[in-house]
Amino acid sequence: MRAAFLAALAAALLVCSSFARADDGTLRIGSKRFTESYILAEVVAQTAAPHVKVEHRQGLGNTAIVLAALKNGSIDLYPEYVGTIDQEILKHAQPSSLEQIRGELAKMGFGIAVPLGFNNTYALAVRGDAGLGTVSELARHPELRFGLSHEFIGRTDGWPGLAGRYGLPQQPRGLDHGIAYEALAARQVDVIDIYSTDAKIARYGLTVLRDDRAYFPRYDAVLLYRLDTAARFPQAWRAIGGLEGKISERDMIGMNAAAELEGQSFADVARRWLARQGGNAAQPAATPRSLAGVLFGPDLARLTGQHVMLVALSVLLACIAGVPLGVLAALRPRLRQPVLALTGVLQTVPSLALLAMLIPLLGTIGIVPALVALFVYALLPIVRNTCTGILGIAPGLRQAALALGLTPRQRLWHVDLPLALRVILAGVKTAAVMSVGTATIAAFIGAGGYGERITTGLALNDNTMLLAGALPAAALALLTQGLFELLERRLVVARKK
Repeated sequence: MRAAFLAALAAALLVCSSFARADDGTLRIGSKRFTESYILAEVVAQTAAPHVKVEHRQGLGNTAIVLAALKNGSIDLYPEYVGTIDQEILKHAQPSSLEQIRGELAKMGFGIAVPLGFNNTYALAVRGDAGLGTVSELARHPELRFGLSHEFIGRTDGWPGLAGRYGLPQQPRGLDHGIAYEALAARQVDVIDIYSTDAKIARYGLTVLRDDRAYFPRYDAVLLYRLDTAARFPQAWRAIGGLEGKISERDMIGMNAAAELEGQSFADVARRWLARQGGNAAQPAATPRSLAGVLFGPDLARLTGQHVMLVALSVLLACIAGVPLGVLAALRPRLRQPVLALTGVLQTVPSLALLAMLIPLLGTIGIVPALVALFVYALLPIVRNTCTGILGIAPGLRQAALALGLTPRQRLWHVDLPLALRVILAGVKTAAVMSVGTATIAAFIGAGGYGERITTGLALNDNTMLLAGALPAAALALLTQGLFELLERRLVVARKK
């Protein structure tokens, strides 16, 4: 059994190291988790694709996560906005010149280039019948309910500075940007933050409040990149440079509308826009929008393989660490509470916060930090059940084993663990079923799995896409539970024999 554990551990570490190893011949392009970022990254990726192998690591969460990916080389570039770089990344209290921004970014190993041609500024919006026209007027209506995106609430160029500049007394409620428009239309909130190129502004007949005290800087769309990118991919970089100034605000609103209102995929939206610019990209067929069409789409096999691999490896690693910890907790009473308390505390760390901390610690995004996070969440049920199973063995049986001349180690392997196996297996089953659901967070850092569909559905507020990710995850959880229950029955039959 020990040899099997060591072999499994070696195999798991080998797989993890293979995923962590970068392919220097691939141009990796990142995007944040909102529609426009997905689309712009696809435009850049498809522009570069004829010249180099390209990978789009999509939906990498907020600015902090995608910037960490850029710092550690997990991506080479991503679409960003000058105002975000100036105030959120460089932490400037006042707008800076482009020369100053470039100089400070160069010290970090970054550069900005290829201004794409449009300004997508932050703004606040209200329903058309609200009778408001400027941000200043909000201060006179403390009863208004603010539903703001979590990133906007925490950004230095977001809510804190805006509330200070305008003297706004309201306390905002955190709301995902993908559902903010529907919440406003349903009168669940009265004020939301928007991007000026959002397609839903006109659809819902909203009034965009004028920034009458000029709080928001310009958010001209650019590419934030690692300085070695141009030298590593010269032909692709020249092609990407051809995008400079080509995307107008009207173009961007139209592309956002095609994705959010017409249900086109991000890749198809980008391909159609490039085709209109005189490129060689062919017009794709319309993306199927029925639930069955999306559920059994061409990406199902890939996402299933990624999801199963994440769950299997993380639970395997949790067993390798958790069973010995559970044994230690059972046999060493002084260590019992510290071990159980530590694994319990790890279970309470919010998943996205843990991922954000792991990226700079591990120096990568994708499979490795996702596996570490899932491993942490799988530990508690395995440790607890192992400890409970061993403590549940009748003292007489354990004393009899010693009376027969077995050493404590022999008793552990030949008496304690076999008798506690059903309880331990129940803990492993709990960890595996939980991991199937928790593994959907892996998509937030580019590790794939069914979470890719869920994050896309959240960005578009697309219930069909959300279901296409949630239903396979639920089916996999049921299958996992069924397999473990079958294994438990076989163990019962084997013991009776």
